[in-house]
Amino acid sequence: MNASTDLIDAPAPGKWRNVIVLVLAQALLGAQMSMIFTVGGLAGQSLAPNPCWSTLPLSLIVLGSVLSAQPMSEFMSAYGRRSGFILSTLAGGIGAAIAAYALYVGSFSLFMAGSFLTGIYMSAQGFYRFAATDGASPEFQPKAISYVMAGGLAAAIIGPQMVKATAQAMAVPFMATYIAIVGINLLGPLLFAFLRIPAPGRRAKGAAHPGRTRRELLRDPVIAVAMICGMVSYALMNLVMTSTPLAVVGCGFDAGDAADIVSAHVLAMYVPSFFTGALIARFGREVIVGVGLLILAASGAVAMTGVELDNFFIALVLLGVGWNFGFIGSTAMLASAHSPEERGHIQGINDFVVFGGVFVASLSSGSLMNCAEAGDPQAGWQAVNLAMLPFLTLAGGALIWLMMRPKETR
Repeated sequence: MNASTDLIDAPAPGKWRNVIVLVLAQALLGAQMSMIFTVGGLAGQSLAPNPCWSTLPLSLIVLGSVLSAQPMSEFMSAYGRRSGFILSTLAGGIGAAIAAYALYVGSFSLFMAGSFLTGIYMSAQGFYRFAATDGASPEFQPKAISYVMAGGLAAAIIGPQMVKATAQAMAVPFMATYIAIVGINLLGPLLFAFLRIPAPGRRAKGAAHPGRTRRELLRDPVIAVAMICGMVSYALMNLVMTSTPLAVVGCGFDAGDAADIVSAHVLAMYVPSFFTGALIARFGREVIVGVGLLILAASGAVAMTGVELDNFFIALVLLGVGWNFGFIGSTAMLASAHSPEERGHIQGINDFVVFGGVFVASLSSGSLMNCAEAGDPQAGWQAVNLAMLPFLTLAGGALIWLMMRPKETR
């Protein structure tokens, strides 16, 4: 009995290689995102003609991700995951090179252009979690997602430490950080050369049933709620994380403190991944998503109580854990609700919605942080965290509605 269960719960032979490649990609290539979100707002603040625009470059990264999500999903459906992931590292390297040059010449508009290209890499990184489920059994899918997301643990250590080593390494602050990101992206083609995932478009060619249409997929209650909860979990995490370095420095602490807090936050995002899959298998996807939303609410409550370093650390750790449960649980919900033939349609739509919400959140972050109460950082930090409430209510209500429906209608 146990032996048969193990066989059902394990991936097909050879699939472990793909999981390992994706874990390494999340760890090494993913480090650039924690680096960019640590220094991007500060670099933008040094270039922006108006302090309210300081996080606009970060917003453009997310916008680039939003606009490239559906094309990237369709591209990978036609040409395979490996081709899409290699293309994204090329875009990430070029974007970082442009951002480094923009810092050198002091051009805010050029810095935004480089940031937009970086969004193409960010979009593809979002598909690592879906690639982990390709060919995996339904029972193994939540664990495969968790293993890949756990690769972010190394990124949480590598990224902020590289920021510390590079932020002031050249005469122009943060320029060396972006040059280091160019080097990180050069690792991409070497890693993805070992990835073996067939393109579903080719595998499904001639299949009797091509899958549901986009409209039919979006009418599926599980898919709809998974998209809402995934969007809210990621958008609120981004809203608060983007504001954190500005709030920490604005409240009298230094950039090193901000890097340490971001590092603790990113660790909290990925350490739970070692057991999130097992928790989903035991308690169910919807329950874990609900717990994640509650933890996100607790993060906002802690942040509202003060602006000491302890408040920042605790709030950002809770923010990371809440994101982990909410986002991985939502991803597992989505992966369970569509067929391989449908993934090119729904995964791209899902990430368009998720990162669309993240874009709005990051765009709002700078305005809330820098323009509240005439730029008072404490008032801005309060405004950022208060903004979480209506969106948590939306996601929580949608999840409760789904869980109250009879199982046969889900």
